[in-house]
Amino acid sequence: MLPDPATLRPVPRTAAVSGVLETLAFFRDPDFARSRFKRHGDVYETSLLGQRTVFIRGGQAIADLFAQADAVEGWWPDSVRQLLGPLSLANRNGAEHKARRRVVGQLFAAAALRRYSPAIVALVEGLNQELLDAPAPVALVPRLRRFAFAVIATTVLGLDGADRDALFEDFELWCRGLFSFPVALPGSPFVRARQARQRLLRRLGSVLRKAQVASVSGAPLAAGGLDLLAGGLDEAGLPLADDDVAEQLLLLLFAGYETTASALSCLLLTLLQHPAELAWLREELDGLFWPPAEGDGVSAYDAVRAPRLDAVVKEVMRLSPPVGGFFRRTREPIALAGVLVPAERVVQVSLTASHRHGPDPEDLAAFRPQRHLGGAQPVTLLPYGGGERVCLGKALAELDIRLLAVGLLKQLSLELAPDQDLTLLVIPSPSPKDGLLVHPCPRSNAAGPGQSGHSIHDIGTSRASAG
Repeated sequence: MLPDPATLRPVPRTAAVSGVLETLAFFRDPDFARSRFKRHGDVYETSLLGQRTVFIRGGQAIADLFAQADAVEGWWPDSVRQLLGPLSLANRNGAEHKARRRVVGQLFAAAALRRYSPAIVALVEGLNQELLDAPAPVALVPRLRRFAFAVIATTVLGLDGADRDALFEDFELWCRGLFSFPVALPGSPFVRARQARQRLLRRLGSVLRKAQVASVSGAPLAAGGLDLLAGGLDEAGLPLADDDVAEQLLLLLFAGYETTASALSCLLLTLLQHPAELAWLREELDGLFWPPAEGDGVSAYDAVRAPRLDAVVKEVMRLSPPVGGFFRRTREPIALAGVLVPAERVVQVSLTASHRHGPDPEDLAAFRPQRHLGGAQPVTLLPYGGGERVCLGKALAELDIRLLAVGLLKQLSLELAPDQDLTLLVIPSPSPKDGLLVHPCPRSNAAGPGQSGHSIHDIGTSRASAG
């Protein structure tokens, strides 16, 4: 229930007269939200492309937003809405949203992850060998992106290498247009993404039909998870149409891929820039088995068995969340941290700013994973969004990250190549500008307990901060 409006402060507004300048600054200035929070407080309003938008940060404002879920709905910019499609889970609200989320959510449930984990382990081993065989320096980012896409395309869609590659090229085009200006100019990122979307939907429709034929004939499905969608019902209790399922598959590819690729890139970049913390983490990893025991992939490296790894991942996600923010639209007035936000406002939760917001900003700007080992949560931490619309691919992304971190860091040493730009590009998700160039080699102490290792000299990470 909304408090008495007389007790609430009006939402502060930026001085911007035109949303054009604010929009340009939003896309170009990585400090856009934080600088305005400093001037206006934890809740402020501006205009982006004619849309009144309220930015919020901090635990109180975010908790208030989640507590008033009935007064808000999901919202995305026009480019995202168009490229996801009208049937997509992301563009639905109410009963429609909940029905499709139940269907698609089965693909990321614990039982599904246990089914996927052996394939992910095999892909980690394949990536390790690929890095060792490639001429140095190796650009990690594109290989991590292919790895993350291979995980979702293999485990859920059951695609082989050739089909994955064909799908991946169009998917990358589609991703690059998601947060572009939705202007239909020939050759623009948005137009190329829209064309790629049509090709993707045709391919996904073909994959779905093959799965349906296999299901009817009683043959085992090649896909690791598509059979979990069988019998999925909409909000009226009717089976989902094929085009509806295809749009949900497009969304889950994004949910299980883009955030994972970004998180992996930022994890390795941060550790290579902080060799002391990398050595601290490896003390724990060298006491763990790789590969995990059969059937144990989901829990082998969880927070209980690998608390340092859990702390490192949380700290990387805090400083460089794969989702920089998420949106809601107010259907009626709401109160956020004592501020009255009118109806028909887009609310953007600024996760990057929230993760660094606290009584000691200097400490929160530093990479210190040990802060997460004390039990109490030091800051609001929502790297995959939150509430009833939290990122669908969260559980798969976390499993990918744990398996790759252990499988790669136990077996390989990576050294940053000098003279590269490590600035993070933030759209659609954070990623090092020059692709994260590294020199890989085997580690001499790669073995876990009870395993035999290699005797190749470990060059270590003594020059990890070069460049």
